[in-house]
Amino acid sequence: MAQTGIYQSKPWLKSYEKGVPETLKYEEICMPDILDRTAKQFPDNTALIFQGYKQSFKELKDMVDRFATCLTAFGVKQGDAVALLLPNVIPCVAANFAVLKIGAIVVMNNPLYSDAELEHQFNDSGAKVLVTLDLLGNRMIDLRPKTKIKQIVYTSIGDYLPFPKSLLFPLVGKKKKLAADVKPAPDVFKWKDCIAKYGATPPAVKIGFTDVAMYQYTGGTTGVSKGVMLTHSNLSKHTQLAQAWFPKFTKGTEIMLGALPYFHVFGLSVSMNFAIYMGWAQVLVPRPQPEPLLEAIGKFRPTFAPLVPTMYIGMLAHPNLKKTDMSCIKGAFSGSAPLPVEVIHDFEKATGAVIVEGFGMTETSPVTHINPFAGGARKVGSVGVPVSDTEARIVDLEDGVTDMPVGERGELIVRGPQIMLGYKGKPEETANTLKDGWIYTGDIATMDEDGYFYIVDRKKDMIISGGYNVYPRDIDEVYYEHPKVQEACSIGIPDA
Repeated sequence: MAQTGIYQSKPWLKSYEKGVPETLKYEEICMPDILDRTAKQFPDNTALIFQGYKQSFKELKDMVDRFATCLTAFGVKQGDAVALLLPNVIPCVAANFAVLKIGAIVVMNNPLYSDAELEHQFNDSGAKVLVTLDLLGNRMIDLRPKTKIKQIVYTSIGDYLPFPKSLLFPLVGKKKKLAADVKPAPDVFKWKDCIAKYGATPPAVKIGFTDVAMYQYTGGTTGVSKGVMLTHSNLSKHTQLAQAWFPKFTKGTEIMLGALPYFHVFGLSVSMNFAIYMGWAQVLVPRPQPEPLLEAIGKFRPTFAPLVPTMYIGMLAHPNLKKTDMSCIKGAFSGSAPLPVEVIHDFEKATGAVIVEGFGMTETSPVTHINPFAGGARKVGSVGVPVSDTEARIVDLEDGVTDMPVGERGELIVRGPQIMLGYKGKPEETANTLKDGWIYTGDIATMDEDGYFYIVDRKKDMIISGGYNVYPRDIDEVYYEHPKVQEACSIGIPDA
């Protein structure tokens, strides 16, 4: 499928920040090797901060190696799947890289999912081991017979806390419903016991750059939950692209706000993987509600803050906003859903931070578009321009082939090095979404003459009324102009 006209000329290139290249020369380095290298470069730098507890990169690597040895003892082999059911806690990061280190495949899962949803994802992925929280332990023990899971490892919020929190947690954890007793059962282990028992001597495994690194489940652009196959190449190149797009940020110097859930690819790639690649500390926020978010910013002074619209909206409405100093934030990023223009203005006015929007999806690892940070090139309301080595087009909603003129609405399609391998075990759905290397996003969008893209709505959310296309976001933006409206959502209702 050839590009034509305006898209072939790539008008967005002229908006690239100075120093950002059109194309990159990628290093073929797999994800566990990235952590190993960072631990060698910055062994004593803080890697993770959890409720004030700090872990260095050297300590993180040791934990990763020990759990990788444990997984091998459990019988996990290269190409096997291991499920993680965790919020943003230290074992989540360590388990992720331990699984990758032995050539196995990570399956991230949302702790808020129902048993039916988890059963589907565990079985579809073929996960053999589950790492979870004690709060979910008994549920998962009961669910295990319906899956292929053999061993369950559970951690606790209280496993890694600073003094005196570590002393007080056993007394108050259960009372505050932050901890739970896990009933005895075969092949159920405590995380800290596993780390203590096994040495940091995992087997050497040759991992291919194009090997699958994770199955990330999503509703995708069609159908029900599907396992998006993302390779080491996808994830590694994504982090390298991110570094190229933030040329003023250097390795070993910044603090990442780890509030985006790592069980979503946005949090996993933009927060966790990027921070590991750059040798930055991560402030882990397991419950990204307004109050703990503001507390984390005030206490630990993160300099880079990727968030989603609901987080910005929630902080804006919280009384602690006015007494929280956000001057530490050098870069604020928003994605996953359109950020209302009024929210951008209100947040920037209240904090002094500058927010830039981007765009991506699970199938693209996830980022494909971003607004340039520097030089005044940001366009409020736009998701920005395609990142390096990434092409984008707006095509006709009906035929999916014809390029639409500047300013005309159509479906956004993209291609680049971050594009998924496909949906696990679903060749038909893969073929419907991935055509000639182009991902059909299912998003209705436009492109302006400078090559900036604007998301109008989801194709499936478009309302047809009286023969006309009505876009819910257009209606929502009107609601947001009213000072007493915090959030808005418009849907179509069939005539009676």
